[in-house]
Amino acid sequence: MIYHIEARIVAPVRDTEVTDRVEDAVRNLFPNVEFEHRAGELVGETHSLERFSERLHDQAILETARTEFFKRADDEGFSFALKKQAAFKGVINFAVGNPDELGDIQVHVTVSDPDVEAYIDHVAPPTEKGQPIDPDERE
Repeated sequence: MIYHIEARIVAPVRDTEVTDRVEDAVRNLFPNVEFEHRAGELVGETHSLERFSERLHDQAILETARTEFFKRADDEGFSFALKKQAAFKGVINFAVGNPDELGDIQVHVTVSDPDVEAYIDHVAPPTEKGQPIDPDERE
């Protein structure tokens, strides 16, 4: 299955932060991102969430991810926010509640093909007892 997506990633860069470090934090989770530098923020674009998906599997937080993705999903795509401090360490930590003082990394994924739910299932498959379920084995 070939997925056609575009992920737009916006990371605030505070005066106290080094832009390259913020760039590295985002690249830890989205290695193929291409950045555009703007005043006070980095805006990036990528067409793959493969590394991000690997980290979700490694951290065993697929259900958490699904909850976050579906919370802000529509027919066009889905959005989520990540803690910047965790991203510096290559760790996914969804930002819920009040934004961090460094600001959260905002991600908006637009899915062109096949559809939003199928892509979410690809990035963060449903689980049973913590293990990903193979879509072919579902009823």
